[in-house]
Amino acid sequence: MPSLAFANVRTSEEEDLAAIAAIYAHHVRNGTASFEIEPPDIVEIARRRVTSLQGGYPYLVAEQGSMVVGYAYAGAYRPRAAYCNTVETSIYLHPDAVGRGLGTLLLKALVKACEVQGFRQMIAVVGDSTNRASIRLHERHGFRRVGTLEAIGYKHGRWLDVVLLQRDIGEGASSPPQARSA
Repeated sequence: MPSLAFANVRTSEEEDLAAIAAIYAHHVRNGTASFEIEPPDIVEIARRRVTSLQGGYPYLVAEQGSMVVGYAYAGAYRPRAAYCNTVETSIYLHPDAVGRGLGTLLLKALVKACEVQGFRQMIAVVGDSTNRASIRLHERHGFRRVGTLEAIGYKHGRWLDVVLLQRDIGEGASSPPQARSA
């Protein structure tokens, strides 16, 4: 894989869906970051992306050369109106891109995009408390642990925790937000 000096983060496009679906399928089948058991097909991945974009949330990809090597997106934390200033984050990397700083590039871009959109809080819901790389990535970028939900998922023959991390963006909770449609 090329050096990260050549990595580019941009808004995702329809042409990226096959790569996004393949990256996610790898994590669903082999990991515990996602609690899905079966990978969704490309039609479902496309639906999720469109829903995110139509909601005013960023959906980014990282590419090296012409290859998509990771993606990140934000979505509604919860559907009720009072949560409309809070987003939940997701980041997934191609297995060959792990440990090369790509998560940092994607997370920085995602934080900035959410801040530009006027969101105030970001929540990372990290599947599996042993997913130390994801927890450390978020902590290095200003997220703080706010809780652990113990043994709430069961996958690959074991019970899994969820670690919740939170970060202020923009003005955070220091002032009332601008009106936002939920």
